[in-house]
Amino acid sequence: MMMFWDSTYLWCVMVPSLIIGLWAQIKLHTTYGKYSKVPVQNGMTGADVARRILDNAGLTDVPVEEIPGQLSDHYDPTKRAVFLSSDIYGGSSVAAVGVAAHETGHALQHQHQDALFSARMALVPATQFASYAWTGVFFLGIFMHLPGLLWLAVIIFAVMTLFQLVTLPVEYDASSRAKEQLFRMGLVSEDERAGVSKVLHAAALTYVAALVGSVLTLLYYISAARNRN
Repeated sequence: MMMFWDSTYLWCVMVPSLIIGLWAQIKLHTTYGKYSKVPVQNGMTGADVARRILDNAGLTDVPVEEIPGQLSDHYDPTKRAVFLSSDIYGGSSVAAVGVAAHETGHALQHQHQDALFSARMALVPATQFASYAWTGVFFLGIFMHLPGLLWLAVIIFAVMTLFQLVTLPVEYDASSRAKEQLFRMGLVSEDERAGVSKVLHAAALTYVAALVGSVLTLLYYISAARNRN
């Protein structure tokens, strides 16, 4: 396939995306590893903190459930439930509390019908379709020498890039809401605030890396489609 031997793709897309992605993952795991060993003074678990924040916001009907995996934590808007990995659910560390609060931040966005959160929800079906369709359409356009199919593939991939673009501020806003609730409700001490902020910032960097990689890839395929014309 063209992208595996194209030096432009290698040096302008693959290498930068790989470097940024690895840096973000190393930053996340290093920061998470450090603060997962720092216990919170009040002894509350991630599940306790999530429950307190949700109840305080009037979201008593939103359950907090435990799921397997590491850093598999998420809020599911279709089920209106917060899912926490075992380390976060039962952990009473600064990292566990921060991640749990972050996921409740998404529940608060849903409750307040945040515009960007709603936009991301609306984009999910189109993004799922795009993730399966764009490569087939793109290479079919190349093999059949049909520029129209190439541009269709570019448009499909642009949907995925738009999703990443919308996701980034949604994630940062969820972290901001999380910190506000933690600090306002006194769920972390003054000394623990910096650790929470560092954990949430490191987690957000993974979304920055995903967006950068998506934008670089989109630009590459736009260039490839123009050259095929």
